[in-house]
Amino acid sequence: MKYISIRKVLGGRFIHRYDITYETEEGHEKIYEMISRNPEVKRLEDLQEKKADAVVLILHDASGEKLLLNRELRLAPGEWVYNFPAGLIERGETPEESAARELKEETGLELADIKEILPISYSAVGFSNETNLCILGTAEGRIRKSDSPAEEIEAGWYTKKEVRHLLQNELFAGRTQAYSYLWSRE
Repeated sequence: MKYISIRKVLGGRFIHRYDITYETEEGHEKIYEMISRNPEVKRLEDLQEKKADAVVLILHDASGEKLLLNRELRLAPGEWVYNFPAGLIERGETPEESAARELKEETGLELADIKEILPISYSAVGFSNETNLCILGTAEGRIRKSDSPAEEIEAGWYTKKEVRHLLQNELFAGRTQAYSYLWSRE
C-alpha cells in the first residue's frame, strides 16, 4: 500500500472525519474513511502520533475478588453495554489525573492504587486512530450514580461468577469482554 493523501471531510466537537487516499499493490487508487480525535490531521505522521487520547480503567476491589464494570447506554449501537470506566484525557491533565477524575465522575469511587499503566493501544483500529492507556489498579469507596448529565452509567462490582453470567447474557465492549472473560476463568 502507498499513502497518497488525507483530507478532512467533517469536523465535530469530539471527532473528525477524514478520507485517506492510497494506492493498492495492484495500482488501484482507493479511499479509506476514518475518524480521529485530532482536528488537524494533514499528513501520515499526524495519523501516527503516539499521544494518548483517553484512559481505560481496569480496576478491582482491594481483595481482588471483584471487577468494576459500568453498564452504559451507548448511543452508537442504541444499547446498554458493559464497559470499563473510561474517558478522554483533558488538556493539561496527566493520565493518572484523568483516571482519578473519570472514575469519580462515572462511579463516585476513589482511585486507591495504580499497579500498572499499559502502553498505548487503539480503541477501534478498523476506523479510528484514537488511542488509550489502560490503567490497572484498585478502587475504593461507595458507588454512586454518575454525575455526568450526558451519560447514562450504572457502575457495579462483580465477582467472577457474576461476570461469567454477564458474558453469556449481556452486550460488552470488545476490550472489556476480552479482559472479563480471561479474568473470570482464572
